[in-house]
Amino acid sequence: MRALAALPLPLLYGLAEVLYFLMAYVLRYRQRVVLENLRNSFPEKTEAEHRQLARRFYRHFAQLMVEILWLRQATPAQLNRRVEYPNKHIITDRLKEGKSLLALGSHAGNWEWILTSGQLQLDVPAVGVYQPLNNAFFDEFMYKLRTRTGAELVTMRETIRFMAANRNRQKVLSMLSDQSPSNPTNRYWTQLLHQDTAFYTGADRLAAHFQLPVVYVSIQRVKRGRYRVVLEELFDGQSALDPDQHQITEAFARALERDIRRAPADYLWSHRRWKHKREIVN
Repeated sequence: MRALAALPLPLLYGLAEVLYFLMAYVLRYRQRVVLENLRNSFPEKTEAEHRQLARRFYRHFAQLMVEILWLRQATPAQLNRRVEYPNKHIITDRLKEGKSLLALGSHAGNWEWILTSGQLQLDVPAVGVYQPLNNAFFDEFMYKLRTRTGAELVTMRETIRFMAANRNRQKVLSMLSDQSPSNPTNRYWTQLLHQDTAFYTGADRLAAHFQLPVVYVSIQRVKRGRYRVVLEELFDGQSALDPDQHQITEAFARALERDIRRAPADYLWSHRRWKHKREIVN
């Protein structure tokens, strides 16, 4: 992996085409999960359209894999050229007020470039919330990639404690909020792409407890290897907020659905996002 990561990006994209062919036509990587997710999310599309979307997803996923590897050698100047923030002021204006922020992203586009490039764009620490990987080698490899531009990481379990201990330290806390909760009990359920979907509620609790403005991070592919990050404020950090109403999580779900419909092939369809079913209480 270290040897592959040292290759120039154009050569890595050549490798991505090989990976695409293997995943889509030979290994058929998680094909059942991918197609089931697409069929349930877009019932209005034909089976041919579902399969075409699956192939486009596999190509995107293969390119994403090599782009993540490329992070090991990417320079700050290269990252700044490949990731643009046209309305960065949504965050920087709040930072000028002395506030910390909560940034909510998803598994769309290339989310691994956002924390690393975001750190280069901000004058305060970018702190990513993550779930440690079971494989020790890959966990260490990804940790080094994600922190190589100066960003920090905190585990999901330690987030509340970290925020309390660093209450007076300005920062941007970044979370991928579309992950499927490991235990759907006491989670927030809403509709996403025609399906009952469970969401973690940490964003509502963090925003209410620490009075954090909340920003939605839309990761849009401009072309291969180029991304645009469009920001949208979901909460100003000043208005009254009842975390039990899940106002922020609902706004996140609606923004996420809009982005997936805009570029469906760029979402992570190989993940079993809808593995939990909502219990019906009589």
